[in-house]
Amino acid sequence: MIKKIVGFLSLFLILQSVTHAQSFNKAKLDSFFVALKKHDQSMGSIAIAANGVLVYQNSIGYSQINGGLKTPTTIETKYRIGSISKMFTAVMIFQLIDEGKLNFETTLSAFFPQLPNAEKITISQMLNHRSGLSEYNHDSLYVSYATTHKSQAEMIAIFARQKPVFEPDTKAEYSNTNFVLLGYIIEKLTGKTYAEALEKRITSKIGLTKTYYAARATADKSEAYSFNYAGQWIPATNTDISVLGGAGGVVSTPADLTKFINALFAGELINPASLELMKTMRDNYGMGMFAISFDGKRGYEHNGGIDGFTSRLSYFPQEKLAICYTSNGVRYTTFDLVNGALSIYFNKPFKIPEFKTITLTTAELDKYVGNYSSTQISLKITVTKNNTTLFAQAAGYSLLPLEAKGSDKFVYATANITLQFDPVKNSFILIQGGTPYVFTKTN
Repeated sequence: MIKKIVGFLSLFLILQSVTHAQSFNKAKLDSFFVALKKHDQSMGSIAIAANGVLVYQNSIGYSQINGGLKTPTTIETKYRIGSISKMFTAVMIFQLIDEGKLNFETTLSAFFPQLPNAEKITISQMLNHRSGLSEYNHDSLYVSYATTHKSQAEMIAIFARQKPVFEPDTKAEYSNTNFVLLGYIIEKLTGKTYAEALEKRITSKIGLTKTYYAARATADKSEAYSFNYAGQWIPATNTDISVLGGAGGVVSTPADLTKFINALFAGELINPASLELMKTMRDNYGMGMFAISFDGKRGYEHNGGIDGFTSRLSYFPQEKLAICYTSNGVRYTTFDLVNGALSIYFNKPFKIPEFKTITLTTAELDKYVGNYSSTQISLKITVTKNNTTLFAQAAGYSLLPLEAKGSDKFVYATANITLQFDPVKNSFILIQGGTPYVFTKTN
């Protein structure tokens, strides 16, 4: 009799949570994605899970475009998730610490003594982006090797020749180099490849059937190819998996990612003390995650971007809400898209954008074309045009198509970059991640 009562109560609680979660305006959320699809604003998939139960999924756009042949995305489509991979890497490092194979004060010199400041840099600092190791993909040579296979030894040689940007633990600055190295450390300590360690320690453990460490996208695995928008969707570059490593090499779906973050916060992957350390912010960085706030609700997340892929995975512990959007083509930023979905889910005011397209003539673009430099950062940017499309290219980086948004404003939504031009002053303000940088035309 007691078992029957317990079973009934469990079923009641599950049904109650699902009923509560489904009280949001699903029709409005559907309409939001219809508008995004109709105006070619994004291609991707979304999943929302409340109390561990999927309450909404949707997909828009195409996983592959080959001329007139287009393959529509589905909720089964898999995407490169970029830096969300760092959450998986951090979890495996915490597991190794729990097993006594590593500790927070272990120095990088125990594994790679040839790297700058290796004897001073600790595992803790690498997890918190406090190592001072240079961001390897800011190197001027990065574009020349990003799409080719690199061995671990070759990547270490690249890291070894780069100068530190600050002394360890004196400040925090995001660097993918930290997590590529943490991925290598996982391989050294487990005797397994990153892919094998991921499968054993996380995906098989919690039943993630569509999450893995993969090389180039393949159609037979229902993996998406990525695209940039320049009047139409055009193929993006394809960074080799060996260059990304534990910093960005995982492939997944939104449903699997919401399951992952639910399991993480439920204590199924690491112990509560370790989770608290992951959540603790130092100079706005946790250990593999960031803190966020939405309408007064505190949450944790990581986003990702590689080639034309962008992604965002968020979790709100108090509400037990997980939301994830993965994309293989962006014009309307993933950040704004997820915030729009959250507004609709929490029944907050949200007007679905009209997505008006602004087309400038090639003559109108002339006033923006030129070479620009900044006194704030050592980066030179060349602005060019091709017919009615404006492009920006930083030295050593790929050419980025910009989309006009009116009043001398252009965006590259894939990387959440805004360029606000002032033709009178021959300058523009570049904004990414909320930080403005002033660039002035040199010629």
